[in-house]
Amino acid sequence: MSRIVEIVNAIEGYDPDALHVEKARAAIRACLAPVREIERVPVREALGRVLAENIVPGIDVPGHDNTAMDGYAVRFADLGAGATVLEEIGAALAGKAFGGSLGPGQCVRVTTGAVMPAGADTVVVQEVVKMQGTRVTIPPGQKARQNVRYAGEDLKKGEAVLRAGRWLRPAELGLIASLGIGEVQVRRRVRVAFFSTGDELASIGSTLKQGEVYDSNRYTLHGMLARLGVEARDLGVVRDEPAALEAAFRDAATGADAIVTTGGVSVGEADFVKSMMAKLGEALFWRIAMRPGRPMAFGRIGDAFLFGLPGNPVAVMVTFYQFVREALLVLGGRTGDCAPLLLDATAAEALRKVPGRTEYLRGVLFRDGGVLKVKTTGQQGSGVLRSMSEANCFIALEHARGKVAAGETVQVQPFDVLA
Repeated sequence: MSRIVEIVNAIEGYDPDALHVEKARAAIRACLAPVREIERVPVREALGRVLAENIVPGIDVPGHDNTAMDGYAVRFADLGAGATVLEEIGAALAGKAFGGSLGPGQCVRVTTGAVMPAGADTVVVQEVVKMQGTRVTIPPGQKARQNVRYAGEDLKKGEAVLRAGRWLRPAELGLIASLGIGEVQVRRRVRVAFFSTGDELASIGSTLKQGEVYDSNRYTLHGMLARLGVEARDLGVVRDEPAALEAAFRDAATGADAIVTTGGVSVGEADFVKSMMAKLGEALFWRIAMRPGRPMAFGRIGDAFLFGLPGNPVAVMVTFYQFVREALLVLGGRTGDCAPLLLDATAAEALRKVPGRTEYLRGVLFRDGGVLKVKTTGQQGSGVLRSMSEANCFIALEHARGKVAAGETVQVQPFDVLA
């Protein structure tokens, strides 16, 4: 028995002929391990990469107690129950500290970010004080240590602030730069080879013959893969011929971490793809209890994980976002929950649904009087790619759920967080 089959068969409730969505996700996750190769890159080039080391500050950030507002640095002990008059003895600016020390009854004018003057512990904002020459009147009601940012308040020396597995966004780049770090270790990008299968597929630029359609799947796959930041290699359209398919699979498996194909996994389709997957590696063929996207293959050829998706354009996108996206993030070393984000929304219309399968309707998420609502894009056929273009979310209807009445709460997966 192959390793993948052994792992998957051990999952409780595994049924390849009626596999629940969550069981399919669990089966895929159980087989994956992140890529091992590490690269060192400049911080500016680390955006969208996965951190491969812990970031431990060698300095405190901020490096000194500093002012959070423009105003006056004072000793709180000098302030009385009523208005207090203090003597201004100097100024502290951001990047230019005050050289002396406060004594009783004294204050120092400060700007935001200035080093707190020695002896001061509180900052009073300039808008509330009254000035007459060097005499500064502080109103009552001030709080001790107000408007002060302390050394190490943001980042403390010696304490890890980012850990390996963190996805690096703009905020993380700024955080790393604030520590004076110019290069970081990241996992190398996941390498993905993809192609479409089918004799009916025509390439853009050619004249359609009777029974042909233009291949759109490779373009949607290219877009979805590009948003994940992987290294994608497009192998084009492969005809339903054993020799061509074998050559394509062998080529795809060379140097790739994952292979994504579309077409050839449904009952009734030419079985060349299925037989070639089984011949060259180990493959599981599932009927997932979902709509759209019921047929799917998962396995391995050489060192590359294999994802055989349906041929219908919408089913390709649904299965990619529900299974492949998460798998590629895990392969890339991302930690935490990589599954799609689910939000609650109110159904703006009745939705047809039968229990016994998870359904992903293409929806439009909007606000109505402060309430988050969702409606469908209309026709929901798995070949209607327009339904994806007009949508900004999936309406994810659970396995056991039946029809939905308008006003009921449903779960949605926003597209904008799927990258």
